[in-house]
Amino acid sequence: MPTPSTRSWAVPAVVAAVALLAGGAYVVTQGEESVGAADAPYVGGDLHTVTAVDDKLYVGGHDGVAVSTDGGQTWESVPSLDGADAMGWAQTDEGLLVGGHPGLYRSSDNGATFAKSAVADGQVSDIHALGAAGDVAYLASPAAGLLASTDGGTTWESRNADVGQGFMGTVLVDPTDPDRLIAPDMQNGLVASSDGGTTWTVLGGPSGAMSAAWDPTDTERIVAVGMGGGALSSDGGQTWSDLALPSGTSAATYSSDGRSLYAAALDGDTARVWVSTDGGATWREV
Repeated sequence: MPTPSTRSWAVPAVVAAVALLAGGAYVVTQGEESVGAADAPYVGGDLHTVTAVDDKLYVGGHDGVAVSTDGGQTWESVPSLDGADAMGWAQTDEGLLVGGHPGLYRSSDNGATFAKSAVADGQVSDIHALGAAGDVAYLASPAAGLLASTDGGTTWESRNADVGQGFMGTVLVDPTDPDRLIAPDMQNGLVASSDGGTTWTVLGGPSGAMSAAWDPTDTERIVAVGMGGGALSSDGGQTWSDLALPSGTSAATYSSDGRSLYAAALDGDTARVWVSTDGGATWREV
């Protein structure tokens, strides 16, 4: 794994290609033979995210989003996010935000429905990463760089136009310090900021990083997925250990209580989802 670097960086204004990857060897204790189950969540081409919001688990891809309220045993589609290309998620005090190629979507009814929400008077319509804590939110766009909001995503202002072009999925925002950020970056692995996104340093982690999440009960514990495989950190990204993931995994997250890890992979036009309750040592398909 790459080692952390203390240098500051700026990402060239290019759009990184999105690739789905295989994550190395893994142990599955149940369900390895089950592929494309009848009730598998539909996401369309590309699987971008798996995220836990309170008691709900979402998976999102190029053409669809599905939600489960029972840990992935059953799934329902979210019709108002059809075609949203859901790539980033953020929960603010005002509601739930989802970003994708068509732009930003907002829900004020606990994720039951979503409606399009303009960013910068409609000038920003390609959002690859989102994150929030309280009313402070951040989004990353290949065209506009990093933007910030202090009112739950209602209004946005540029924070740093020279970074964020390669961010994917999530901008992790520390709930106790909204200036502390960590993001998966396709070009640099995981990167971190301590000043609200003005400057950044490279943490390392898996190359071609596409997904990152931290334990909601301990933000020093981070799981990351990239083209170079999976990795875990117990010290806020300063050091990393390899994480064996189910084959094809492109996104992973912690449950809301931090007790479980979820991993997701594309299978045709649906998603396969696994859960681990032992820190990624073994995986069971849900």
